[in-house]
Amino acid sequence: MGKIVYEKLLAMMEQQGLTTYRIRKEKIISESTLQSIREGKGISTDAIGRLCEVLHCQPGDILEYVPDKN
Repeated sequence: MGKIVYEKLLAMMEQQGLTTYRIRKEKIISESTLQSIREGKGISTDAIGRLCEVLHCQPGDILEYVPDKN
């Protein structure tokens, strides 16, 4: 089974100046969701929606599915 990776999200956050400080200060997503992103774990569609709202993008702009190499 493949997985969702967040490299595009992290790059877009850096590009647009969305820092972890701002995420915490403005309560854009929870600290646990931010940690899940860092660890490559799953996050809720609500969190994806909130990030898309703040970054003015679509989910496909920040998420990528990577299939297993089997």
